[in-house]
Amino acid sequence: MRPAIRPAVASDLPAVVALDETCFGPEAWSTVAWSDEFERTAEDRVVLVADEGSVVGYAVLLVSPVAEDVVEVLRIAVAPAERRTGIGGQLLTVALDRCAGRTVMLEVAAGNESALGLYAGFGFVEISRRRGYYAGGEDAVIMRWQENNER
Repeated sequence: MRPAIRPAVASDLPAVVALDETCFGPEAWSTVAWSDEFERTAEDRVVLVADEGSVVGYAVLLVSPVAEDVVEVLRIAVAPAERRTGIGGQLLTVALDRCAGRTVMLEVAAGNESALGLYAGFGFVEISRRRGYYAGGEDAVIMRWQENNER
């Protein structure tokens, strides 16, 4: 069964918080931070979830109301047991479809090879690095996607 990718609703909050804790451990966002994200969905946030009867993935986008501004992928995660099943690609496809005509940026840890491969496969290109950005001194890779890139 392929998950349905849909906008998050308030009742998804506990599942998203739990999944974030599983995927990001000490770097997980707090429940308060997630509540703020959910409250801003009518303003400048898009929170998508992959739903297979339960939330197995999510993506968070910062979408400025100004069409010329860059869209940022703030967070994307898939439950460990569901990785390499295409869910990350499904989330990214829906996210990019929502960003038609816009430039999209994200950052990812340099050592996260699976995420780097996913993003490159969608046409994201590295444009910069933040040296030693993450705990332990790992670099952050800054990537950009534009609609005319191949997917």
